[in-house]
Amino acid sequence: MSEIRKVLPLKEAYAFGEQYDLAKEIAEIRDLEIEWDLSYTSSLRRGYIIALFKKHNLLDQFIEQYWPVGKQPWGSQKTNFWFNLVDRYKDFLSGKGVDLELDEDEIESEQAFAAESDLRDFLANNLDCVEPGLTLYAKDDQKGIEFPVDDGRIDILAIDKNAKHIVFELKLARGRNKALGQLLYYMAWVDKHLGNAPCRGIIVAKEISDDLILAVNRVQGVSLFKYSLSVSVERVK
Repeated sequence: MSEIRKVLPLKEAYAFGEQYDLAKEIAEIRDLEIEWDLSYTSSLRRGYIIALFKKHNLLDQFIEQYWPVGKQPWGSQKTNFWFNLVDRYKDFLSGKGVDLELDEDEIESEQAFAAESDLRDFLANNLDCVEPGLTLYAKDDQKGIEFPVDDGRIDILAIDKNAKHIVFELKLARGRNKALGQLLYYMAWVDKHLGNAPCRGIIVAKEISDDLILAVNRVQGVSLFKYSLSVSVERVK
């Protein structure tokens, strides 16, 4: 794949299942008429896909081939979320008294997952807002979005105007000391495996804690950035 995706890709999942003689089951999932009060229709289809692939011992192979971010801890969390939606929907269809309201943790998880993708994609396409001259890393079929390393994935890997690597660590909420430790590991990996050392690191978060600012003062080559979001509306005539 030329780009690593955040969300399990349904189109590829349908084609993958058909390759393994699951065309009938795939058609049932794709054409499923979903009628309930929750809005998670695509998420429910992902849940059925996960259940189907688990049943036929194909889930790990599909994740490896089409959705490698699913191997990360938060990817497993999303897999469980989608999978559990299936049980909730089945209970709803059977007439059981099912609470169709997602709890606060589920809503926050679902929203944060989408928001993280939005923040990452925006920065990857607007690197000049961080520093003029930055470009997204690209070599062969690898791009600097969710760039894989030995023990994790770099949110964004960029190149500056001096051809030095820049490692981005993104935090939706508050950047803390553990974010610095993770960033330093990624920076060390890049220096060792991609060359042209030393690279630089950037932590982007909505809030930057005082302890993180203090810690970064002792580290060379790491910068801190805060992001803010604004929304405007325009009436359509």
